[in-house]
Amino acid sequence: MNITFNATWWVILVFITDVTIRIAAIIIVPRNRRPTAAMAWLLAIYFIPFVGVLLFLLIGNPRLPRKRRRKQERINTYIHDTSEHLDFGTLRPYAPEWFTSMVTLNRNLGAMPLAGDNAAHLISDYQQSLDAMAEAVREATRYVHLEFYILQTDAATDNLFRALEEVAARGVTVRVLLDHWANRGKPFYKKTLRRLTDMGALWHLMLPVQPFKGKYQRPDLRNHRKLLVVDGLVAYMGSQNVTDSTYNLRKNIRRGLHWVDLMARLEGPVVASVNAVFLSDWYSETDEILTDEIDLFSVQSGPGDLDCQIIPSGPGFEFENNLRLFLGLIYYAQRKVIIVSPYFVPDEALLNAITTACHRGLHVELFVSEEGDQAIVYHAQRSYYEVLLRAGVKIWMYRKPYILHSKSMTIDDEVAIIGSSNMDMRSFGLNMEISMLVRGEPFVAEMRDVEASYRALSRALTLEEWEKQPLRSTVLDNLARLTSALQ
Repeated sequence: MNITFNATWWVILVFITDVTIRIAAIIIVPRNRRPTAAMAWLLAIYFIPFVGVLLFLLIGNPRLPRKRRRKQERINTYIHDTSEHLDFGTLRPYAPEWFTSMVTLNRNLGAMPLAGDNAAHLISDYQQSLDAMAEAVREATRYVHLEFYILQTDAATDNLFRALEEVAARGVTVRVLLDHWANRGKPFYKKTLRRLTDMGALWHLMLPVQPFKGKYQRPDLRNHRKLLVVDGLVAYMGSQNVTDSTYNLRKNIRRGLHWVDLMARLEGPVVASVNAVFLSDWYSETDEILTDEIDLFSVQSGPGDLDCQIIPSGPGFEFENNLRLFLGLIYYAQRKVIIVSPYFVPDEALLNAITTACHRGLHVELFVSEEGDQAIVYHAQRSYYEVLLRAGVKIWMYRKPYILHSKSMTIDDEVAIIGSSNMDMRSFGLNMEISMLVRGEPFVAEMRDVEASYRALSRALTLEEWEKQPLRSTVLDNLARLTSALQ
């Protein structure tokens, strides 16, 4: 009788707990969360209550800790107020009203000003980009600021590390930031940190998940930015990490995979905005304010006439700055939209914007990789191909074994974006990213040349080909699509 009694009470307890979880989930989960993400979490909690709750407690909050968000707010206020009445070069004339409104949006959300008199040039060769950054570092006289999602010392990056060692040896201050979770456990991680320490660099891990040291936030938040600033005069930013094009991973080497990336070399007032992003991340990780030491907005004109604006984004901001930028530009486009994104998992608003552009009669192209390096993202991305093809999007698949990792968008013939941000829900909600808005035909012409080179190395995906895919692929794609909304 006691066994029956105890078993009965256990059943009742489990039933009450299960009902409580489901009711609480309806109240808690949807709050301040996009409907698709809320629905995905509710489904997970309802179908696998205890596992779903555990996952929600672990990764359910897409925001940074409050202390870090307040730091971001303080640095934003400082940047906005300090740069309010400063002259950032002469802007190009005859800007369309929609461009001015986009600049205002970016300024309100990310604090950075629009700057004129800039030069920006693209580097699409992987090793050439690393070596160009090394040569820029060797010209440093005061400081070098290096911030990369993945940073590894290896044969490909040795020239850049030697450059850092050379300038550090002559007294130049070298500050380095690298993402903790993206680098820990990866090849050459400890060797990289030792080399930074031995050269005398001041280095810190970004978004560290070290609970025993009192440092913890949602473990899948990432600082995905890639940037370099030398003396406040020259900057590099884009999609490339500081590592070999195979990322030194055995699985990539075994499959023959190599990454294809795109970086921009910048001169002019916009360099100050790139530096401001670094200084804000440095402050977030160290509590050290460098604006007294570095005159952030003491800028000088560059050798070009491009208008540029830096847009930082990520969980430290109230809104999804990069997503709103992409949406606005796609809706304002009048003739052509060309998107390059290795991980393309749009939310409903972005999908509607792209398909609406096709229905408006615009020429729309999307460049993705034929082969994926991340299975879930790869299949989630594929689940959108049919609706895009039916709308009229021209999908180019960059041929394997190369992973097209560049992130860019061109609008008509005068406006472009380049940066670290993918067009996926991770980059919109979980990653700290940096993007640059550029107005100027010379830069867009360079982008067109890069796009043409990608097109020559890609094959077009047709609707007829897509409709022949096996059922198992469709099932995998749709399941992956559901998991992509868990934010």
